[in-house]
Amino acid sequence: MLLHREGFKIILLSTLILGGLNFGLYEWLGDGWLTNGVLLVSLVFYFLVIQFFRNPVRHTPVDENHIIAPADGKVVVIEDVEEPEYFKGKRKQISIFMSPLNVHVNRYPITGKVLYQKYFPGKYLVAWHPKSSTENERTTVVVENAKGQVLFRQIAGALARRIVCYAKEGDAAKQGEEYGFIKFGSRIDLFLPVDCKVNVTLGQKTKGGESIVAFFS
Repeated sequence: MLLHREGFKIILLSTLILGGLNFGLYEWLGDGWLTNGVLLVSLVFYFLVIQFFRNPVRHTPVDENHIIAPADGKVVVIEDVEEPEYFKGKRKQISIFMSPLNVHVNRYPITGKVLYQKYFPGKYLVAWHPKSSTENERTTVVVENAKGQVLFRQIAGALARRIVCYAKEGDAAKQGEEYGFIKFGSRIDLFLPVDCKVNVTLGQKTKGGESIVAFFS
């Protein structure tokens, strides 16, 4: 299993702390129910940390007509809305909620050029809160290709306290390639042209870099 580079420090720190804790407890108390119980809890916690930072290989169906899911998770919003930050007009919104158990690598939904990237500090409302898209800590990226422009926004949640975005204005974006990471659960909002054909339904699970969420018209 591949691990994401954002997790290297946390995994190393967890290894040192949990290893030291269990070694010290065994030296102090020897083999017993408390020592074994702490060891079991430590192993479960360590497994959760490892699985959170997993970075599986994805096979993207590269196509300029496809808009690919930027993240693993569950579709929680499909609606036409006013997008006030960049487009300042009506767009089709698709939102994907990521639980702490999902892969948290974020991927470009289309190939093109990065026109816009901006980070906003903010609150840490739960990711499904209606105002989280405009009031939470977030990073917005816009990519353009021959078919149109797509905006995608990483949004921090109540647990997620760090958004990592590697995209820079002027970069060449490649569909399915990694552009960021959100730690400990949150969501991504996609804003598409209103005439796009949606290819997912509410509650559907997506796989980042592979699931086709919509088609350009």
